Amino acid sequence: MHPGPCLRSLGCITADFPDTVSPTPRSVLGIPRSFPTDAAGNGKAPVNLLEVQRWLVEPQIDDPNSSLEEVTHEADATTTVNNLGSKQALNTDYLDSDYQRGQLYPFSLSSDSHVATFTLTNAAPMTPTFQERWYMNLNSLMDRALTPQCGDGDDLYIITGAVPSDIKVKDKVTIPKFVWLAACCAVPGGGWAMGFVKHTRDGDVIEDVMLKELEKLLPSNPQLFQNNCGETEQDTEKMKKILEMVNQVQDEERMAQSKESTSPLPSTRSKRSALLPPEASEERSSFLGKLVGFIATPFIKLSQLICYLVVGILKNTVYILWYVTKQVINGIEGCLYHLGSATVSYLLAIGEELASIPWKVLKVIVKIIRAILRILCCLLKLVCRILGIPVRVLVDVATFPVYTMGAIPIVCKDIAVGLGGAISLLFDTAFGTMGGLFQVVFSVFKRIGYKVTFENSGEL
Repeated sequence: MHPGPCLRSLGCITADFPDTVSPTPRSVLGIPRSFPTDAAGNGKAPVNLLEVQRWLVEPQIDDPNSSLEEVTHEADATTTVNNLGSKQALNTDYLDSDYQRGQLYPFSLSSDSHVATFTLTNAAPMTPTFQERWYMNLNSLMDRALTPQCGDGDDLYIITGAVPSDIKVKDKVTIPKFVWLAACCAVPGGGWAMGFVKHTRDGDVIEDVMLKELEKLLPSNPQLFQNNCGETEQDTEKMKKILEMVNQVQDEERMAQSKESTSPLPSTRSKRSALLPPEASEERSSFLGKLVGFIATPFIKLSQLICYLVVGILKNTVYILWYVTKQVINGIEGCLYHLGSATVSYLLAIGEELASIPWKVLKVIVKIIRAILRILCCLLKLVCRILGIPVRVLVDVATFPVYTMGAIPIVCKDIAVGLGGAISLLFDTAFGTMGGLFQVVFSVFKRIGYKVTFENSGEL
């Protein structure tokens, strides 16, 4: 992509085009210069651009190893650059052709540097009429539409280019199918982006298109500006004002074409030659025939003049009617646009309210559930406080049957042991009592003198 007269980095430009594309930041170029104007105020391109500056070539395009400057005269590069002209057009390619080197980005829009605009990579084959119209369109758009709606132009970026057709000049330089311009106003929160297309067909006026539509018309559908020049934050009011000025530029161009299409009256010489009879019959004509021809000639010219006047009046009347109709249609479109905008805003507001209803209902339901849960918690606390039953007592009551069933074998064992002890105690008591009695008897017998001999005292 040829940088043109850019002197700083274009970070917001992402597309990559052939060398015929010339992106140019308006902040570098400064305030655009106006074209010369005629008595009617219509802009005109310079008669001969070569009088302003000679056309230059870029040696590094054909020979990357060239030591010459980035832009230089063709004569200086002819002997030192290998394969000069293999990848770019030369001045000789335009000689003896019906096309001129038309600048895609005109030099008059640059106040700081004209050098880059006079490179042949910034040129495309154009007819003189198309070239004049293209310059006039760019000058009018810059001065009246684009720059006024982007501050002082410091944040305005311009890309120009051409889409090739199948026709070539000398089988080398491709004639453009149409030329285009993309503008981006990178003002935060108040920017805009627009595109313009001008076909090379006769009678076509410059057309305004949206940036995305312009990208679809270009080969490979490139993205011209990063984030589409802030598409989500574009100022629609400024774009509307730009479109109004574009409509005025289009109307002016149609009017100029209408004036040019109205052919002037043929010259006196051509009319005279058309009305006079052939030379042989003139020699044989009589004086009466000459007199009749002399008398009829003014009437014929007058009828032709009236015919041209009627045609011109009809054309102007049709144009006026068309212009009035267009203005009425534009007014109706504006009213419908405002009505549609208001309707859309109203519907959006209603939609937002309707969309917020489920959320509000959900919030109310959540609050109700929370209130119910709080009530249940309070009831549980109240019941616990009223009952006031210790947890240990409840546990003991619940485990009483278990402990009771487990204590039965132990109680039975204790009863059996008690009974056995009681019986043993009875036997011990009985034997003790009997032993005591024997001892008492023995003592009595001993005292009264009877000696009782016990042979087996251990048996007692």
